[in-house]
Amino acid sequence: MKKISITYGIISGIIVSLWLVVSAMVGKNDFMIKYGMIVGFTSMIIAFAFIFVAISKYRDNYLDGQISFAQALKIGMLLTLVASTIYVITWMIEFHFFIPDFMDKMTSAQIQNWKAEGMPEAELQENILDIEKWKALYKSPVMVALLTYTEILPLGFVISLLAAFILRKKR
Repeated sequence: MKKISITYGIISGIIVSLWLVVSAMVGKNDFMIKYGMIVGFTSMIIAFAFIFVAISKYRDNYLDGQISFAQALKIGMLLTLVASTIYVITWMIEFHFFIPDFMDKMTSAQIQNWKAEGMPEAELQENILDIEKWKALYKSPVMVALLTYTEILPLGFVISLLAAFILRKKR
């Protein structure tokens, strides 16, 4: 179980981490600012499709075509943890060594978007205070890692639940 989860977790981690690397290379343009989150979550969904592959492969090759919900969920969650950790490590390296001004650029772009949308001044100032709090959190490497895990782990958990439910087979 561990071998399959780790193998497919590494594959998933590489897929989702490639998105980070590519987005950093082309992230200087407006497309990535506007659509980066959509593209990022799409890459996560594609990467986590391997949860289905890992569970079905383990079920069919090692358990004679049967697997409980709990076993399938365990495979999915281990895969998710491996892929998420690769994603977080990639982001930590990229953020600290290649785009250390990421938060400045993102907060500036967000504030410009709010102004362009015509957000009322009081609401704008409140949102700026909130975004500055997030920016302050990003000064701690531990918080960067934790916040980055919150981007990917929940989606992996949901897909693991879905895959475990769909692929479970009893006698």
